[in-house]
Amino acid sequence: MLNISIFKRVVIILVVVAGLVYALPNLFYGQVERHNDAAAAIELSGAETPTPEQEADLSAWPEWLPSGLVNLGLDLRGGAHLLAEVQVEDVYEARMDALWQEVFPILREARSVVGTIRRVPTDDGTLRVRIGNTEAIDDAAELVRQLAQPVTSLTGAGATDIEVAVEGSEIVAQLSDAEKLATDDRTIQQSLEIIRRRVDEVGTREPTIQRQGEDRVLIQVPGLGSADELKALIGTTAQLTFQPVVGRTSDADQAPGPNNVIYPSVDQEGVYYILEDTPVVTGEDLTNAQPTFDTNGRPAVNFSFNPHGARLFGDYTAENVGSPFAIVLDEEVISAPRINEAIPGGSGIITGDFTVEESTNLAVLLRAGALPAEMTFLEERTIGPELGADSIAAGEIASLVAFAGVLLFMGLSYGWFGILANIALILNVGLLFGLLSAIGATLTLPGIAGIVLTIGMAVDANVLVFERIREESKAGRGPARAIDLGYEKALSAIIDANITTFLTAGILFLMGSGPVKGFAVTLGLGILTSVFTAIFVTRLMVVIWFERRRPKTLEV
Repeated sequence: MLNISIFKRVVIILVVVAGLVYALPNLFYGQVERHNDAAAAIELSGAETPTPEQEADLSAWPEWLPSGLVNLGLDLRGGAHLLAEVQVEDVYEARMDALWQEVFPILREARSVVGTIRRVPTDDGTLRVRIGNTEAIDDAAELVRQLAQPVTSLTGAGATDIEVAVEGSEIVAQLSDAEKLATDDRTIQQSLEIIRRRVDEVGTREPTIQRQGEDRVLIQVPGLGSADELKALIGTTAQLTFQPVVGRTSDADQAPGPNNVIYPSVDQEGVYYILEDTPVVTGEDLTNAQPTFDTNGRPAVNFSFNPHGARLFGDYTAENVGSPFAIVLDEEVISAPRINEAIPGGSGIITGDFTVEESTNLAVLLRAGALPAEMTFLEERTIGPELGADSIAAGEIASLVAFAGVLLFMGLSYGWFGILANIALILNVGLLFGLLSAIGATLTLPGIAGIVLTIGMAVDANVLVFERIREESKAGRGPARAIDLGYEKALSAIIDANITTFLTAGILFLMGSGPVKGFAVTLGLGILTSVFTAIFVTRLMVVIWFERRRPKTLEV
């Protein structure tokens, strides 16, 4: 017989109310968005007292209500789109530079046998070392081979990371093919993560950052005014190095000498610094960077190293008191202070001709880490908010037409039972938006298509139940028994049909990308809310109606 316990009724009602409360902020999108932006800005700045503008924005939405929104994707909100190619070959050269730091000490210990040792400049991603005693070239090559390590990837099992060969009086070392594949993969993954951290730090909403092909990265950020803003944020490698100063000059074309480089000064126009090519410490050893002010009240950036970087930095400053050293960012000398005393603590300050905004952006870039390789932008475009507004309007019209059509069909086909199903359908849409808001999902145009499809599919379960109730009533069952059997016999068909569709949505989410994922998310969550409303919400309404009216016959 029809019977739903008080506990179950309370749970069903609470779930529906909670879903509608979480969906509520989307009806006041602009107010809630201003509130969230102000809260994020206050948290990011660390200020104890918000500005009057932030206070006004915070008061736009009550603190005690949920403030999660369904984020609008690039096609609905407008924003910036970039397709970048990662120059993975840059990493090969960096690996060879690091290898030279290991090769030189080993060969230096065997100098009595190998003779003089000199690195030969190359531009093909290899390390070439020329030794004085060519008769010991094979022994020297064997010493270098001992530095090889196993490739740390599944595809490179059994291979080593470097290959060493002898060409005349030179030892030639290069990355193996297996290591290049592994390096390429690590480089792309590291680039994705660093870009994501940089974009997230400036408070943009739900960016799409994903790999395309072997060496390309797709970046889509809703809400940005132009692609140039996005390029300014991620278009620099932000490679920070601390390098010994050899000298300074005003001639940009002066030859820096072997194993040296010449970089311009940021603060002093026409001044160039000659630096040792090998840095003492790099930005990879940075653990933190924060905007601050120097003793003169000028904007600066405070930084600190990890233990490895702190040791290198401390040893170098202790051995070179009185000598200048350069702080280099992206092949430009930001500052070249003199070492007045040893700095063993592993922290320091970068000063320069910064504005407050520039020091803040520099701290963000350094804190996010250095991109492992340069990026070339192959495609860039800006999607205006007007196009997003048109897409939203089209999606709203499609949703309303589908909604009205389903409501009309159910009302004409099943009478009062159809009206109850329509109420459940409205609650279903509210629950769906509540779920999307709770998980912070991004709604795209294909996602709207998923919602429209969900509206059409949401009444399937009710149709199955109502048809079973009709059949039981025609078979002579009483009203209570017909309703009870209708839900009982239709349950297996409802579960089977929705499980298969949910599996399809899961496969689309796992195998698809971008818009396909948006469609899969709304479809999958829509199935969950549809089943819940059909099995529990609609049944609860039917039971409550039956308990109050006690009809002698059913007209479905």
